[in-house]
Amino acid sequence: MEQYDEVYSAEDGWHAIREMRTRGAPAIAIVAALSLAVELQSTTLSDNAEEVQAFILEKLQYLVTSRPTAVNLADASRKLQKVVSGAAERDESDGKSVAKTYCDAAAQMLVDDVSDNQAIGKHGAAWITKTAGEGQVSVLTHCNTGSLATAGYGTALGVIRSLHSNGQLKRAFCTETRPYNQGSRLTAFELVHDKIPATLITDSMASALLKLKGHEERIAAIVVGADRVAANGDTANKIGTYQLAVTARFHGVKFLVAAPRTTIDLQTLSGVEIEIEERAGKEMTFIKGPRFDGVDLDVSHVETVSIAATGIDVWNPAFDVTPAELIDGIITEVGVVEKGPDGKFDLTFAMEARNDGLKPVTIGAA
Repeated sequence: MEQYDEVYSAEDGWHAIREMRTRGAPAIAIVAALSLAVELQSTTLSDNAEEVQAFILEKLQYLVTSRPTAVNLADASRKLQKVVSGAAERDESDGKSVAKTYCDAAAQMLVDDVSDNQAIGKHGAAWITKTAGEGQVSVLTHCNTGSLATAGYGTALGVIRSLHSNGQLKRAFCTETRPYNQGSRLTAFELVHDKIPATLITDSMASALLKLKGHEERIAAIVVGADRVAANGDTANKIGTYQLAVTARFHGVKFLVAAPRTTIDLQTLSGVEIEIEERAGKEMTFIKGPRFDGVDLDVSHVETVSIAATGIDVWNPAFDVTPAELIDGIITEVGVVEKGPDGKFDLTFAMEARNDGLKPVTIGAA
């Protein structure tokens, strides 16, 4: 079932992000930016450029509070604040022109994100096939990193889409991604929609899959997205990512992070500094979905079901941090960042590289 959630204001955008009606670091930033653009176009604004500037800056600061871990949102806010401040300082500016400058910049972010995702998919697919050698490969992914988590195409799921379009993908495996089930609800939906050969597993099946299916399925890599990549390569992503990195290392499977450069935060030196959002325990103790009568799904009736003992304490971090030591490469829109001779990532290469999208490149390798 497809359902469109309408957003008319920054407040609507804040709640859509906070309540997980939209998720995925790139999508969060885009929804926040565009929600304010919609509000600006439907609001009677002052003719004074500085007053409109103040209005926009206040709304952007409010939107950033919706999710603290994903860096894309804060990065988009900083960029848009700079654009708006520059527009307000022009002698000929008025309130209308400042608002238009903001809306144009927000719309361009949408366009740029799709382009960046396609480049990420291209670079990631090329790196995996080069590393794995000839023949088709299978890939495991976690959470949702596709069109529903970005402006379109996807990051980690974009890599899978690129492998499939090139005829190089044998099978995609996706975890259910408890407790919010983004994998079973969203990634599985996108894979079925695109007719990509895919299999759903529970989070706890990953190690068994790599051990039992590694040769048969030729699982070449685990590819995940990111909500924040620290300067040293430590990566915050959906809870469960860290354990996938551990099992990938044990089983000799490449572990890759797919993320646009807007997710790289050079101001955060390591994962220790990343704030991890903790969510309500009821996300673990209850589950909801359409009613099933034994034959068909009744999508008009959504039911909530208790799946845990009443009164049990719950710990529900939304993210974990994977140490850079467990990551083999960080796929960006300008290429795949590998570790240098010192065994460390230098992400300044990626941040400074030119994004021409012409050919896959490996950045920072020995």
